[in-house]
This record gives sequence, structure tokens and C-alpha cells, in this order.
Amino acid sequence: MKPPFFLFLFVSTTLLNAAAAPTFNHDIAPVLHKNCTACHRDGEAAPFPLVTYNDAKKKSATLAKAVHNRVMPPWKAEPVDYSYRNERRLTDSQIALIEEWVKAGAPEGNPAETPTPPTFQSGWRLGPPDLILEFPAAYNIPADGPDIYRNIAMPIPIPEDRWLAAIDMHPSARAVVHHVLYFADPKGEAHKKKQDDQPGWGGMRPGGSLGLGGWAVGGQPGFFPENLAIKIPAASDLVIQYHFHPTGKPEAEKSQIALYFAKEPPKHSMVRIQMPPHYSLFAGLDIPAGEKDFVIKDSYTLPVAIQAVGMSAHAHYIAKKMKMTATFPDGAVKTLFLINDWDFAWQDRYYFKDFPKLPAGTRLDAEIHWDNSAENPRNPSSPPIHVEWGEATKDEMGSISLIAIPDQETDLAKLHWDIGKREQSIAREKMRSDPQFAAKVMQLLSE
Repeated sequence: MKPPFFLFLFVSTTLLNAAAAPTFNHDIAPVLHKNCTACHRDGEAAPFPLVTYNDAKKKSATLAKAVHNRVMPPWKAEPVDYSYRNERRLTDSQIALIEEWVKAGAPEGNPAETPTPPTFQSGWRLGPPDLILEFPAAYNIPADGPDIYRNIAMPIPIPEDRWLAAIDMHPSARAVVHHVLYFADPKGEAHKKKQDDQPGWGGMRPGGSLGLGGWAVGGQPGFFPENLAIKIPAASDLVIQYHFHPTGKPEAEKSQIALYFAKEPPKHSMVRIQMPPHYSLFAGLDIPAGEKDFVIKDSYTLPVAIQAVGMSAHAHYIAKKMKMTATFPDGAVKTLFLINDWDFAWQDRYYFKDFPKLPAGTRLDAEIHWDNSAENPRNPSSPPIHVEWGEATKDEMGSISLIAIPDQETDLAKLHWDIGKREQSIAREKMRSDPQFAAKVMQLLSE
């Protein structure tokens, strides 16, 4: 007796769908190994591995949700008019593929197609460093309590000026290190500062005037693009500002820091154009409790032609959206930077694949939005409280920085002078027009 036609159709369709379903070995592993495994492996900061099929199978539901919400991989910048290099953002088709795989039951696939997991260089990820620094004593983090900001400094033993091309670190207590910022103190005095019986001092004031970048969970070290570098004067101090997040058990952090120097000075010098300057200190950052969309805007017209190297941003928990555009002298508008869902936990730098040229007269426009409502899941205060500018994480700051080089190196001094004049003018006007604010700033500077 022949089977009914509908049964034949059902079985055929089922087999066809099963055959068409993506598998780990053929479809999913290449995506994970390229975009996730560098952090999701033993010894790295991610909370679980994503190396083998069993790793991915155990976390398949979590994986699907994370990529659907674009929580992972950590790449907050939206696509804009100019492409970024080394982008980790998954495509829509990759996200759909992972979701389809999970929906199909997360099949492993043909054993013959089992991929070889990527191998990672042991030791330093950028190769042997030119100089390795290590703190002489560990900083002890308690088992619980609030997040800790700690600045720790040490001398850099360089008898002459050097050019920093890259920096990396090996934290000894990776689980508690949320992120770090690197600074150089050209005076070489920061390592003498002491607050208590532990290394360094507390707070969010690093004591170094020269920013060298930073590291956050999910971030990968890298060289500045196109052989660019930052000058570090001889006998400077290295200052590292740590953000520690207690994990439930005591930890001791004693980092090793790797410095990579350029063999020769770069042909162009990098400049940071921060908008608003001073992380919005003088921009009237005063957010009422419950305010869902508090906005600060800033504009700056370039006095010289520049090339845009990359973008970075900084704010605290309740920031929501950040955007910078460039309006060219002919009226054309290009978006340089856009984050629609700011997350304090993921602060990164985004370098352009090709450095866009912005002619003199181009107007940069920046806007930052904060959500101080109860609907903001990242709001650290419940119920929401009034928030002003401040250094604590429950306070707020906010700025977007364009990292640039002058199109002609001979314009460097003019660009520096114009940026400095603008920042001083903004500060003076705010201090003159608001005596109460001026008193607060003077008190802040005296602490």
C-alpha cells in the first residue's frame, strides 16, 4: 500500500527544512570565531567561552538574544557616511542566521565540517613590546561594595622623547577590571601622589594631562592607524585610571603594561576636537528627575582643512544618544558618528577606513541626549534623581571627540590655537554669567 500523498509531502518538507537549517560547523562557527572567540575564551574577560559546539549550544538562547539586541559583539556605533575599520558589528544576515540556527534546535552539522578554532598568540597580542611596566605593589579590591575609580602611576623609564604607537595591558585580576584609561604626566610627578596605604589615589581625576587611549571589556589592542603616534616626553609618568567592579570575592590587581614605540616620528600630529569641551562642564548639564530627553548641542567651524582619523565619546549611565555631523562649505551634510543606545560599559574608539577630508569652513555639529526617566533601564537611581555635571558615576558628563590630523602639518599650531581659544571662551562666558556655577568650579578645582 502506497503512503498517502500528504504524508509524503510532510516528510519531504520536513527533511528539506532540516537539510536547509544552518548548522554550527558550516554556518555559525565562522561567525563566532571571527567576531566573538577573541574575548569568549579561557583567560579573557567574557563570562563564558564560545569556541566549540558545546560552548555555543549551552548558551544558544543567550547568544540569539544578545545578537538580536545588538548587545554583542560590543560595537555601539551605527553605520554612518564613512566606514570604520575593524568593525565588529554583525550584519543583519549574520544575526538572522544565528537566530535561525537557535530556532532549529542549534544543530551541530556534519562532523567532517568541524572547523578548527582560531589560535591566539600567547603573551602580548601585538607581539613583543618595546617596554613592559609593572606596578610595584598590588591594589586590593574588596569582595563587594560600590564600583571603584583608582588612579595608579609609575615612572616611564625613557631618557628621551618617544612616540607611542600602541599600548596593551595584562591585568592580574581581569574579572574586576571593567575598563581603564591611560594618561601621561609629562611633569613626572603623578607617581608621588598618595592617598592611603594602597597604591594610587581615588576618584576620576587622573593627574595626567596627555590622553593615551584606554581599554574596555571587549576591546582589542591595536596600533594607531597609518603609522600615527603620540609623543611622550622624556621622564613622564604613566597614569592608569581603573574602573573596578567588585565580583563577590577579594581580588588583587597588579597590571603589566606593554608600550610599543614608533621607530620614527609620524608625519602628522593627532589633534582632539572635543564637543562640548570639558565633557560639557560649561554647557549647562542640569537634568531634572524624570526628564526623558535632555539635549545639549555644540558647534565648531574648522579654521583649517583636516582629515578625520576617528571618533570617541564619553558619558555616564543615563546618556542615550550621541551624534556628530559635518556640514561642508557647499552645504552637503555627512554623519561622522552616531550611537543610538549609549552604554557606559562599552566605550571604544572608532577609526575610519579612509580618513575623510573636511575642508576649512566645515561646521561640526554635536548633540548628546540623556534619559533620566524611570524607563531608562541603565538609570542607576530608582526613583530618578536630579543630575548635574560631576565626576561620580551617578553624576553626568558628556562629549564626542573627533580625532583628526591637519591636512597640512604647517596648520597644526593654528588648529591648536583655535581650539584652545574656543574652549577658553566657552569657559569664561559661563563663569562670568553664572557666579554660583563659578564658585562650584573653583571648589571642584581646589579639592
